[in-house]
Amino acid sequence: MNFSEDHFSNHAGDYAAHRPTYPTALFDYLASLCSHRHLAWDCATGNGQAAILLAEHFPSIIGTDASAAQVAAATPHPKVSYKTAPAETSSLASHSVDLITDAQAAHWFDLEAFYRETARVLKPGGILALWCYGLTQISPDIDALLENFFSETAGPYWPDKRSHIDNGHRTLSLPFTRIETPPFEMALTWTANQCLDYLNTWSAVKRYEAELGANPVEDLRQPLSTPWGEEPRRVEWPLILNVARP
Repeated sequence: MNFSEDHFSNHAGDYAAHRPTYPTALFDYLASLCSHRHLAWDCATGNGQAAILLAEHFPSIIGTDASAAQVAAATPHPKVSYKTAPAETSSLASHSVDLITDAQAAHWFDLEAFYRETARVLKPGGILALWCYGLTQISPDIDALLENFFSETAGPYWPDKRSHIDNGHRTLSLPFTRIETPPFEMALTWTANQCLDYLNTWSAVKRYEAELGANPVEDLRQPLSTPWGEEPRRVEWPLILNVARP
């Protein structure tokens, strides 16, 4: 995220515990595009989810995040070096990186400055990969309930830049040569309580709490638990992936 905006530091631990993980097939694919696999940079690494999965393909990964709290809560790994740094000024060496990844955070950046930084640090032929995901897909009745919670309850509390995710990154400029990609999705098996824990990581929920002094997720507990039932359900998030070479 841009260094001037931080929507996650105060709940970095919850973010690490309750956010969905990315499919390993995504990282197999991204690694296959790289001419060399020496160093990867996971920008806005958060809790290190993507950085850890990159370690299957790269001997060295640098995970940066503007939030010191997120970096402190990131999952340790012998191949991953974490540091606090904004996306726009990573301090990485010029032409040193084979792959740059960003998961669910590019909409927070000063994109013009970030793209200058990616062009500076990428090796010739290097790859930039940005992806995001929107609302869950579970069942029609639950999807409608969560859509209403997203747009009506939490809606007024979403930061403006969230709109880039809502429209599937269609308005996110990418001044490099795009690469056509196959489809990917995240999928987990969750209970209703696990879904509620995930909703509690939303920046809009935290902003709602801060302004109104109440947690809106608690009002959703019974309405969600009834259609969900006792058994875990499959929860899906289609990924929107943008891959390019500068």
